[in-house]
Order: sequence, then structure tokens, then C-alpha cells
Amino acid sequence: MHTDRDDRDGPGGRPGPGPGPGPGDGGQGVGARATGGQGSGGHGDGHDLRHHGDAEVRDDGSALVDLAVNVRADTPPAWLRERVAESLAGLAAYPDGRAARAAVAARHGLPVERVLLTAGAAEAFVLLARALKVRQPIVVHPQFTEPEAALRDAGHTVDRVLLRAGDGFRLDPSAVPEDADLVVIGNPTNPTSVLHPAALIAELARPGRTLVVDEAFMDAVPDEREALAGRTDVPGLVVLRSLTKTWGLAGLRIGYVLASPETIAELERAQPLWPVSTPALAAAEACMTPRALAEQEYAARRVAIDRAHLVAGLREFASDGVRVVEPAEGSFVLIGLPGAAAVRARLRRLGFAVRRGDTFPGLDDTWLRLAVRDRATVNRFLQALDQALSLRDR
Repeated sequence: MHTDRDDRDGPGGRPGPGPGPGPGDGGQGVGARATGGQGSGGHGDGHDLRHHGDAEVRDDGSALVDLAVNVRADTPPAWLRERVAESLAGLAAYPDGRAARAAVAARHGLPVERVLLTAGAAEAFVLLARALKVRQPIVVHPQFTEPEAALRDAGHTVDRVLLRAGDGFRLDPSAVPEDADLVVIGNPTNPTSVLHPAALIAELARPGRTLVVDEAFMDAVPDEREALAGRTDVPGLVVLRSLTKTWGLAGLRIGYVLASPETIAELERAQPLWPVSTPALAAAEACMTPRALAEQEYAARRVAIDRAHLVAGLREFASDGVRVVEPAEGSFVLIGLPGAAAVRARLRRLGFAVRRGDTFPGLDDTWLRLAVRDRATVNRFLQALDQALSLRDR
């Protein structure tokens, strides 16, 4: 992997003339440093950074079987809905986040001064972009696009490190420039489902650098292998967590930040008063209990089993050009295939919504992301995929 320096970029931060992409490299023949530019967070170098999986199941997609959104199916569980419902009796009072903050701190073995509750992980990205004084932010792609969008909206010029499909989208710490004073990476990464070793990510830490690790999907990994949450020995480390995926709380908006007390204080100053609602605080506290953590672990192991079934089924389509990014470790799988956009459209007609990949920097329109679902749903999807591929070949 090497870096393409800024002076090789064409107008608007697009790569200038050079070698074409290799097969399956998502529009990048090599791992590269690319300039994302400055300005609106909506689009960057042709990528719609504000497109997310929920767009696939709105309006005419609302009746489709949802493999586009990574929220665990059949959630929130009844006990969590009841706990949220009980909190409604206290809506006349302003939210008090002390108990939930203490519960999160205890769950990770940290003092409360290292915890900030947020209205989902998305708010945390906005706070980081607005509150931290950075000069050279780098986002490691392909990954969740909101961090870059938030940085752009805050007026930052954002550089990208693009990981290669040919390397399995694995991190090479040496590809991140030494002058970067903010580095953002997901683990496990959305949409590639790659789980980077914690020790490898820790190599990115430097004095004077903020290292942001998005662990929104780490609770879907059995035993939370490779987690950095709770670590206090990595300089500049900021870990983001979300409770929306495993617990089905996307509509409630709850997440949190783990960082040094100094960084937490900076983010808190940029946060509006009472940013997290009383029902969301109740949910956060409930999700930190031993019962909830045991259920989370069971769900993570169930996801691993269902994911293995999905991946095995997808391998059967290798002769049709389907390639799976492996090993997949998240609650979703990234696949590449020729004519993916047409296949996605055919799948919609067959009743299934999947996530397009071309809105992620480092990918193009030959990629699709699939959420892991139960075995019965996966079997029906694989039958539909077979039909969609057959229609493509006519």
C-alpha cells in the first residue's frame, strides 16, 4: 500500500490521470491517500456521504424484507420496551443522565469523567468535528460516512486513506500519514465487516493525535474481541459506542463516548443542554445490566452462526462472479459482483432491500452490503439472489 499525495489529485480532489482500477478494487487500483476536500458533508468526490441504509426501506421500500439496515431484527426486546415505557412517567422533569452515565462507566471499568452520553453515535461525530481543534484529519475508508460528513460540515479539509479490496480491506498503519492529528477508523468496519486487531489500531496512536475508533458494532462480536473500549493506556484514544444496533433503538438515539476526562470536557462544552432524552437514558442504564450483557453475548453468537450460513450460501454463487469479503466479523457482509446495481434493483422487485455500496469512498457500484438475518430469511434471500443473477445473465 502506498499513498497518493495531494499534488497528484485533479480538480476538486479527484484523482488525476493514472492507472485504472484493478478488479474489485472499488475504483481504486491501490491503497491511496486521497483528498476529500472541504465543504458540504452531503457529497464528497461523487460519494453521497449522507446516504444510509434506511433510505432503502422508506416509502416504496417499506414492505420489503430489510437486509439494508444493520439493526438486529425483532428488537427491542419486551423487557427493554417495558423499561422505556416506565420512564415516560418522568417526562415532566428534565433528563438526569447521572445514573446512566455511571452505569456505562461501571460496565467498562472507567470513572464517570471518561464517559459522555450522546444522542446516538452520529451526534458524537458532530461534537468531535466541532469541538476538537485539528489541522490534518484523516478518515480510513471504506467506513461509515458520517465522520467525514461531520468534519466537512465543520469546515475541515479531510484526507482519506483508502484500504484495498485486494488486501481484504485490512489496515496498514504505515499508510496513515504521520502529520495526521485526527484519525478515524471503524472496528468492526461498516461496510466491510473487517475486524482489525486492537494492537494494530493502537499502533496509530501518537502524542498530539486523536485516534477515534467507531465501535458501534463491537457488541455484535462474541466476547467483543479486539475492543479498545475501557483502555486508558492508548494516548489520544476516543471510542464511540452505539446502543441502536444490537438493541433496536435507532429511533431513540442513544450512544456514548469513552475518552480522557479532558476530551470529554471539550465535547461536553460543545453539546447542547439535555441532549439525551429520559427514555434514552433509561434504555442506556438497562442495557448495562448483567442480564442485558448476557443477552448481548447470546445475540452476538447467534449472529455469528447466521452470518456463517449466509456466507456459505453466497460462496455458492462464486461462478456468477459473487465475491465475499472474508472473514466477516460484523452483523453484515460485503459482497462484490458485476452488475450489482441491476441485481439490487431486481432484488427489490423480488421483495428484498439491500444496501448499495457506491456511496462509500473506496467502493463503487459493484458492491452491496447485506445485513445478517435468521436462517429462514437468509434462505429466502439466497433464492431471490439466484433469480436476480439468472435474470442478469439473460
